Amino acid sequence: MSKPSRSRPLSRFVATIATAATAVLALGLGTAARADILIGQTAGFTGQVAASVKELTLGAKLYIDHVNAAGGVNGQKIDLQSLDDGFDPKRAAANAQTLIDKGAVALFLTRGTPHTQAVMPLLEKAQVPLVAPSTGAMLLHKPVHPYVFNVRSTYQREAERAVQLLLEMGNTRIALVQVNDTFGADGVAGAMTGFNDRKMKPVAHFTYEREKPDIAGVVKQLIAADPQVVLLVASQQITADTINALRAAGSRILGATLSNNASNGFVQLLGQNAAGVIVSQVFPSERSTNLAMVRELTDLVKAKPAESGGLVTPAMMEGFASAKVLVEGLKRAGKDASRASLLRALNNMSRYDLGGMELNFSTTDHTGTNYADIAIIDPRGRFLR
Repeated sequence: MSKPSRSRPLSRFVATIATAATAVLALGLGTAARADILIGQTAGFTGQVAASVKELTLGAKLYIDHVNAAGGVNGQKIDLQSLDDGFDPKRAAANAQTLIDKGAVALFLTRGTPHTQAVMPLLEKAQVPLVAPSTGAMLLHKPVHPYVFNVRSTYQREAERAVQLLLEMGNTRIALVQVNDTFGADGVAGAMTGFNDRKMKPVAHFTYEREKPDIAGVVKQLIAADPQVVLLVASQQITADTINALRAAGSRILGATLSNNASNGFVQLLGQNAAGVIVSQVFPSERSTNLAMVRELTDLVKAKPAESGGLVTPAMMEGFASAKVLVEGLKRAGKDASRASLLRALNNMSRYDLGGMELNFSTTDHTGTNYADIAIIDPRGRFLR
């Protein structure tokens, strides 16, 4: 005679164990899948802008590492994955697609105007936000792109302000030199607004190609034009090479450039020719310790001197501020942040205090901030306001 009374309890026991094991496995897998918040970055860690990109990213990582060490965002760590695009727009687009396919909740801190342009078509298709592109291109601001959230001021705003301040300093003969791409055109548009406001014109305006710039030719033309100041709208390598070539030719023409070159790496490229070069700024001075954001970054740098060299730079300040905006957006996005929840959070981030600097986003305005100033590099390589 069979014994169903014993087999049924045994089968129920096995089924219960199997169900529990399945539940535990599912829970474990779910936890593993949500353990990190993947954030993707593509930027030129090699190439013309490598030095400033590394400083920019260091500033961001200092804050992200600090947040992760304190438990992360809503209990989850931020996993910043950075890919090198060599300052090549095509590689930037390919890297962005790779990061999107890996499930990045957001793209972050791209570098370069043509490079960010190459990434932009991918954003709407994947419905993924791009937070804090490190470019002040007006095309990222107007018309408002639903998936691009700017943190820094526009190139047009800072170039306009730089020209105004240079004129106020008594420099009536100002030349413009631009790289022949959307970044160069954008910066020059702002500079021309500054000239037009004073009913003045540049004494000369020269252009060179981004990939193969004729530095010697431009320098020869500049010396012939004899300006007091030349405003260079170009990458750090091209800008430094031009200023160094001017000095090698015996010229005392004052060099000025935009905030894309506000880094210690740029100072090092200039070497002994750094002192006196004017660089526009889109964040408060890294020595304004009356501001909470400056004190916070300074403390993080002091805590990791091996990584930062113990020096706070404008580029690090931009990366740090950008990371603060990203983290705040993720906090507001709630547990298990998604692309959609982060978008909603960013679109409602009005009057966010970075620590002495206010940022505003809405569905109709993704400009973020509009701070603009200039600094002069002193003999010790510091940016003085």
